[in-house]
Formats: sequence, C-alpha cells, structure tokens
Amino acid sequence: MTRLLIIQPDESDPVGPLGDWLSGAGAELDVRLLPGSGLPDGLDGYQGVVCLGGTMAAEADATHPWLADVRRLLAKAVSASLPTLGICLGAQLLAVGTGGRVEAGPDGPEVGPYLVSKKDAAWTDPLFADLPLMQDVLQFHTDAITRLPPGAELLASSPRYPNQAYRLGRCGYGVQFHIETTPEVVERWAVECPGEAEFARPGALDHDKLVTVHADIEETWRPFAQRFVKLAAGELEPAVGGQRTLPLA
Repeated sequence: MTRLLIIQPDESDPVGPLGDWLSGAGAELDVRLLPGSGLPDGLDGYQGVVCLGGTMAAEADATHPWLADVRRLLAKAVSASLPTLGICLGAQLLAVGTGGRVEAGPDGPEVGPYLVSKKDAAWTDPLFADLPLMQDVLQFHTDAITRLPPGAELLASSPRYPNQAYRLGRCGYGVQFHIETTPEVVERWAVECPGEAEFARPGALDHDKLVTVHADIEETWRPFAQRFVKLAAGELEPAVGGQRTLPLA
C-alpha cells in the first residue's frame, strides 16, 4: 500500500474529503497533527507527503518554532523527488523552504469560492493536464506567494494573486487554495475569522453556495487526488524536468 505522510499544522484544517479520496485510491495515511504528534525522523517508508493549511504565517517561527522543521522536511522531500503536495499554508511553507517568498497579500484576503485557470505548463503536467481550463477552488488566505522558488513552473493562476499553483522539480506541488474542506469547515473559519470573512463576495459563504461549490470541487479534484496516489505509487510518470534551470534575469 502507498503510504503518505499527512502533515496537519492546525486542528482547524483536517484532511477531510481529500483524505477519503487518497484512501479510496489505495493510500495509507499517517496523519501528524502538529505540534503534538510530531514529525517523523525521516521520510523512509513514505511514498508521498501532503501538507495542509493553517491559520499561522509560513514564517511564524517565534510562536510556532516547529514550522522550520516542516519547511526543511518539505524541501527534503522535493529534493529527494518524493511526490509532495502543499495546500494553502503547505504551499507557502514549501515555497519559503525552497527559496520563494510569502508576504501579506497586497490586495487583501482572498476568501470564498473562486476559479483559477491553467497555465501553459499545466497542459503537460501529469497531475494537472486532465484538469479543466478553469477549476473550482475554495480560497481562505491573507498571505500570498509573491515569488515562486527558483525553477518552479507556474501551473495555475488568477487575476488577483497569480501564483495559485506551481510545480517544483519533477513532483513537488503547491496550491494556494483549498481542495480538502467541507462546507462546515469553511463556516467555522468564517465564524472564527470574521475580519477575513468580510472579504468574501456577498452570499459566497452561504451554506447552499458552499454545498454547491464543494460538489464541483469534488468532481474536479477527486481525480487529481487519485493521480497523486498513482504518482506516489510509481504508476504515473513524474513531470519532465523544467525548462528553466536558472532564474530569469
């Protein structure tokens, strides 16, 4: 069975339906809720890594010192060509850990159901190629990836914050948005973070709207999760190395 390490930085963002999709595709999940569960000493015995979201900033080491260990582990996974997926905070931790930059979003929080669109590199990517041109996602973030790591390929974008999804190396992925939530989880976030929730479009966080968008998210991202398991199991070839080997001037 394909064993995946699931790093959960925050109790408020469980693996949710994504965990069901991964398990349904044949993966065994080792979920580590931090800081209590701790990280494994290494990555031996794992065929892939998923890092979920959280309320803290990617470099909030003063209050969450274990974040540095997460960044190092994600960078190690990508360096070892271990299939890796960072979601929201996870994508930011992966970016910072490999030379990118994360800052407070200059255009304010991005909250609620949105669409992101595929970039050219996505059409030949093993995980993104079969996604539709426009993908339903759930946004709930105040920080943004303002500079991708050197050599990263941009896979999905949006007008407000362009770095929505990227690939690093042959099989390291980061997505700024959420695909693992449920309507109930998002509704709790809205209650716990009313200042951020105010940035959602009118009606965007209504229960019926969230139910509809999560059905659309499942239709698009369940097959993506299944492909990630195949990638981790060695049943799907990783991406060909990126065309850019040096940062552009």
